[in-house]
Amino acid sequence: MKNLLYKEFYLAINPLFYLLLLFGALLLIPKWLFFLAPMYFFFIFVPNIFLLGKSQKDIEFSVMLPVRKRDVVKARIVLVVLLELLQIFVAAVFGVIHMEIYSTKNFLMDPNFAFFGFVFMMYAIFNVVFFPMFYKTAYKIGVPTIIANAAAILFAAGVEFAVLAIPAFKVLDAMRNVPAQLWVLAGGIGLFALLNIAAYRISSRRFEHISL
Repeated sequence: MKNLLYKEFYLAINPLFYLLLLFGALLLIPKWLFFLAPMYFFFIFVPNIFLLGKSQKDIEFSVMLPVRKRDVVKARIVLVVLLELLQIFVAAVFGVIHMEIYSTKNFLMDPNFAFFGFVFMMYAIFNVVFFPMFYKTAYKIGVPTIIANAAAILFAAGVEFAVLAIPAFKVLDAMRNVPAQLWVLAGGIGLFALLNIAAYRISSRRFEHISL
């Protein structure tokens, strides 16, 4: 597994892709739709990783190695999950800076604790949709990407609408109720872990039934 992860980080990713993590700096823009910043990860980063792997026949190469097919799936999912965590960390740094330098409230959701809890949930939804759909064929990328993007975008839009229009959710905006926001953050992390485990189990089961 360690060697597979090494292959993923050093062969499956173009080093220039890491610059995309700097999209987290978009959280410094005042009065902006902050959910867009972490969305660039699955708009650009994930599809390009899989397209690059497809062009290089990475999956065909990986299954020829003396490893289990489920470990090939696990290595790719762990790669994406670690990159998502890194993206959230980078965005959180700029989110803290944003909250420190701007005194006026954003019209939409601010980059607070609850926001990042929802980002964890958004990534979890993307993963649990994308990976099982992709590993059903281990070849088709377009449809899984479109459907997973749509699911994540609808979730983020629902969160923004709820915080904007439903009084009970307004405590999750700005820094009005930090304990409640911390609960959302904890829930987001928990859901992120659970859905990624589910994504791995479904994906690995589907991939093992594919004849490459």
